Amino acid sequence: MNIRSHSTMALAWLALAALSVPAAADGVPAPRSAKHSAAQRAAPMTVAARKPNDSGVTLRYQLETTPQAGKATTVVLQFDGVSHPDGATVRLATDAGLTLSGNSTLTLPTGKRTTANVSVVSEGEGLAYLNVFITQGSATSAISIPIQAGSATPALKASGVIKSTPDGENIISMPAK
Repeated sequence: MNIRSHSTMALAWLALAALSVPAAADGVPAPRSAKHSAAQRAAPMTVAARKPNDSGVTLRYQLETTPQAGKATTVVLQFDGVSHPDGATVRLATDAGLTLSGNSTLTLPTGKRTTANVSVVSEGEGLAYLNVFITQGSATSAISIPIQAGSATPALKASGVIKSTPDGENIISMPAK
């Protein structure tokens, strides 16, 4: 092989790699001339994890703003993959320390992507969850969306005593219950 065939091969591989990049997307084509807001460009929607025996409905979500204690945060929920003839239902619930504003139930039509905006308010700094329960037919999915207000992290209660072994290794001695 000569130098020219090596550079031709390299160019061919580069072209093939460039053409395969759109295949790495989430499978939903973007509108060609749509204008996107700064929030949409900054943070793409998160695809919620699914289990093999779930409802079959895909949930994508995005927080419009950074959650702050005492201020409303809009959570954009996008549902796709409803195939049951009766559609699907969604029930929303919150952990302690998080308040949901608006409806706590939604109805999803068959065969259509549905987007809903939900407003939540964190009562204080810390981590709480917006729980989304999706029922389609007789199957239900449970998805928890983390809402972290401020930088406070959950603290565990100290329930043991740190002791050192003869080898110098530290262990925590826990009381039996």
